[in-house]
This record gives sequence, C-alpha cells and structure tokens, in this order.
Amino acid sequence: MSAPHFLVHSPKDNVGVVVVEGLKAGTSMIGVITETDETTKIKAKHDIPIGHKVALKPFKKGDTVVKYGEDIGKIVADVGVGEHVHVHNLKTKRW
Repeated sequence: MSAPHFLVHSPKDNVGVVVVEGLKAGTSMIGVITETDETTKIKAKHDIPIGHKVALKPFKKGDTVVKYGEDIGKIVADVGVGEHVHVHNLKTKRW
C-alpha cells in the first residue's frame, strides 16, 4: 500500500484528517482507520489542506460530525463524500 492521504482515528468517525500537503480535487485518496488498521478509499471533491477534515459520508444540515469517536459539532451546510469539512460548514454545538 502507498502512503495514506488521510487518517480516520476510530471506526465510529464520519470524517478523516488529510495528512498530505497539496491534496487536489479529483485525487483518489487512500485512508487508514488507525484503531483497526483497515483501509478505505474516497475521491477528493475539493482541494483540502493538510490537517483539515474530509467527509466520509454525505451530511445534511444539522448532522453530527464524529472524530476520535466523539461528537465534535454539527454540519451547517450540506456536505458530500470527499468534500472539505471545516469552519465554513461545521460548527460547535456549544453556541
């Protein structure tokens, strides 16, 4: 297997974290679920900076995002598989 493009911390997660510089839209990405060492594949729909999240499933406004097996916030705009998830479409539930 070649080096992964993104990591998923828990099998419960519905986002992964990009771990390569310069990820471009259209890239066929390989991801690794670190708890199980399983691999997964998705296609990037956007350019996504290193350290930012990528959607592993489609989200509708109001859906919960799970990272590290934990609720990290809610989606505020619909997101498709392979799209960039960040402050423009994800907000905390605290306020």
